[in-house]
Amino acid sequence: MSRLAGRYRYVIMSMVVLMVIINYIDRGAISYASEPIIRDFHLNAVSWGAVLGYFGYGYLFGALIGGALADKMGPKWVWIVAGMAWSIFEIGTAYAGDIGVALFGGSALVGFAVFRILFGFSEGPTFSTINRTMANWAAPKERGFAAALGLLGTPVGALLTAPVAVGLLTLTDNWKLTFVLLGILGIIWIIIWSKIFTNKPEENPRVTKGELELIRSDKDLLKNEITLTESEQKTSHWYDFFKNPTLIADAIGYFAFQYVNFLLLTWTPKYLQDVFDFNLGSLWYLGMVPWIGACFTVVLGGKISDKLRQKTGSLRIARSGLAVVSLLLTAVCFILIPLVHSVEAALFLMALGNAFNFLPNSVYWAVVIDTEPARAGTYGGITHFITNIATIVAPTLTGVLVSDYGYGAMFTAAAIATFIGMIAMLFVKPGKRSAVSANEEAVL
Repeated sequence: MSRLAGRYRYVIMSMVVLMVIINYIDRGAISYASEPIIRDFHLNAVSWGAVLGYFGYGYLFGALIGGALADKMGPKWVWIVAGMAWSIFEIGTAYAGDIGVALFGGSALVGFAVFRILFGFSEGPTFSTINRTMANWAAPKERGFAAALGLLGTPVGALLTAPVAVGLLTLTDNWKLTFVLLGILGIIWIIIWSKIFTNKPEENPRVTKGELELIRSDKDLLKNEITLTESEQKTSHWYDFFKNPTLIADAIGYFAFQYVNFLLLTWTPKYLQDVFDFNLGSLWYLGMVPWIGACFTVVLGGKISDKLRQKTGSLRIARSGLAVVSLLLTAVCFILIPLVHSVEAALFLMALGNAFNFLPNSVYWAVVIDTEPARAGTYGGITHFITNIATIVAPTLTGVLVSDYGYGAMFTAAAIATFIGMIAMLFVKPGKRSAVSANEEAVL
């Protein structure tokens, strides 16, 4: 059957990758515009950390609401509305400080707070909507890979943020114009996406009958796996998420990932400028280094997870086992960074730690799909809500730590957060709760 099936689902997954790349460049560009923004509005390390952290307040609520809307309205509707909104607020970021000065008692910080929160809220639905998209479009046996492919845009987008943002800042010599151009690019992409994507493969004329049968096949399911159709027949509510210890522990593990991810995305440029005296012209390539390995491990992790599922017959080994080992290695790398004194060693450990951090990235989403595919949007949104507390804590706490204790403290905090996530993932048991065998539980 697989030979007769088409591969349009991979076109959809690839287009999702491009969407996430745009999403990440939009959110990361502000880090490379730090020097002119701080200079123009007289900010310090603490207030700059607050500017970066405001994004998270909107982001976590956007993730929560966006996931529920993806289940109710369909992922296509959410993609279009959220994509248009975040592009508009990306453009608005160029004028946020001036609006704050003009309308909020001379406070540029308040202006940035308003626009960063709205921008974060608009970007929030992205990953919970990806989860619903993959639940609709991926066959059970390729859920790990599908989730990984959808998440590939995260490290690739973060890697490309450096050359794109620095390039635009250099070419335009105007940080405000940079945000305007990025916002326009996002709007163009949403228009293209709306012509290509459908909520389900059943609705898309480009999907062959053979491919649809493969996607909906229940062949080779593990005893505790659940199909989309079976899940849709169950009655469940959003609050049932909090009755499932696996989903709660998974969200805590994902928090650890996001802490490291957002720390590197927001503070790497300023760390390199302050500690090693690099200028903006150097950051276009140095800012890429921490993300190089992650671009490979994010997809590799999904393949490893699916392969472990096939070889061991255990979702727990395939999902949580992979995450536990990866988070431990991440913590080790970050705890060593304050002990080195060269930029080469620091960047190597950052890149290695981030590569390990991204290895189980797909696992956190696959656990939700494994457990409740028909609620992948809603439960994914709740997971992302809890996770994205890190988008506030990481940049804001780092501003305080850097101000009081120096940059070494920010890496130590990242290692602690990662270790906590590792402990949480020990308690993750994906799939049907009633079907997890005592033998499988004993493996870990």
